[in-house]
Amino acid sequence: MYILGDIGNTETKLCIVSKNNKISKKITFLSKSINNKQLNILFKKNKIQLNKIEKILFCSVVPKTFSIINKFLSKKVKLKCYEVKKLKLKSLIKINVDYKQVGSDRITNAISLMNNKNNFIILDFGTATTFDVIIRNTYFGGIIAPGVRLSLNTLSDKATLIPKIDLKKINKVIGKNTISAVRSGFFWGYAGLIDNIINLIKKETGKSFKVIITGGFSDLFKNSIKTKASHNQDITIKGLIKISKLIK
Repeated sequence: MYILGDIGNTETKLCIVSKNNKISKKITFLSKSINNKQLNILFKKNKIQLNKIEKILFCSVVPKTFSIINKFLSKKVKLKCYEVKKLKLKSLIKINVDYKQVGSDRITNAISLMNNKNNFIILDFGTATTFDVIIRNTYFGGIIAPGVRLSLNTLSDKATLIPKIDLKKINKVIGKNTISAVRSGFFWGYAGLIDNIINLIKKETGKSFKVIITGGFSDLFKNSIKTKASHNQDITIKGLIKISKLIK
């Protein structure tokens, strides 16, 4: 069995995967509050047999959290805990940007889809809203926009009269009260941002793309943008499965 995980700014997703690539367990916890005591509780609660683990691999954008998990697992399993960007990925993908400047989660997502034939735009609704451009076997670059939840929380924190709200689909553009006005601004504003950026990518590259959306708000926007897109919530774990083959 393998431990494969995605350490994001907000959440860490950890999966137990069998040798035949089947996911047997999924564990999610807040990235920045985790400690050894909580990890002990999580592993015991989920009945993870650490003596059967053969490989450990993470993509991470939070070095401190990775360090905590690394030390915990290194003591428990006596195996090296690998991080995606420390591996030699040239056999899997070409990277046409400054490698140090791209999050390992984004590289992992690109490797998950890359097939040497199609071009992809991966739209990930995480702490930031990111667009990653994959042209055949090359990670070509990307765009980072403010995250939906982060922007929504910042607005309510900074504007005294705007309450905390849940974002949901809204049919009318013109709001009749504060809540519907904010929902409209965020829903239609991000829908427009998404379609516009995708169109600009197509114009700049002169290529067609398959668009894949993933992450927290992907359910909300998957059928609300003009661009045809496929929904895939397992893109990162599938990328980690591919990359794990590099670990001998």
